Amino acid sequence: MPMRRVVISAFVLTLAGTFGLVGGAAAAPNEAPSGPATASSAQGVEKILPFQHQWQETGYWCGPAATRVAISARTNNPPSQATLAAQLGTHTGGTDHISQVSTVLRANLGVPYEYREMPNDPPTQWQRDQLWRDIIADIDAGFAVVANIVAPPGNQPPGYPPNQTVYHYVAVVGYDTNYNTVLIADSAQFSLGVYWLNFSQLATLIPPKGYAF
Repeated sequence: MPMRRVVISAFVLTLAGTFGLVGGAAAAPNEAPSGPATASSAQGVEKILPFQHQWQETGYWCGPAATRVAISARTNNPPSQATLAAQLGTHTGGTDHISQVSTVLRANLGVPYEYREMPNDPPTQWQRDQLWRDIIADIDAGFAVVANIVAPPGNQPPGYPPNQTVYHYVAVVGYDTNYNTVLIADSAQFSLGVYWLNFSQLATLIPPKGYAF
């Protein structure tokens, strides 16, 4: 794995107050310092990074919002969504490619974030296994993963509008090997905000896009 996979002190998991609306002002997060939460059992391990959740401040800033979550896992003072939108080149149509996210993460954190594309839909078993390895390795080292997803009717996270395909960015901030689930920080107002998702479903949501890790 790259040399950046070194655990350093991080900050407490924070949810941005009362759940607001896309386009509205996000509530200010609590900044108290803490460390990542880890629980283990005979069967497996659950690990959750500290992070700050915010609702996206426009209908097309899911990329900046997810990128901000990933940065907040490493620092208690991440850039604003507006600053990250400018760095990402986000426009009214969204953030064009996952490589823009990895570039901005590298620039803000000073570590070599990478990206992988997952063009096969459904993904191959090798791609699924690689995604799981990347998530485990990154979170164990204190780094969140940002995923660019495509959620069509019939294959969507909870709360998504069932009659439309949603193109979106989310952050993966935890995992649980007991249940093969991942913890998602989602900035969309229609989502649950922070929720556990079956890993197999996440793997089917990423194609034909990709993820930054």
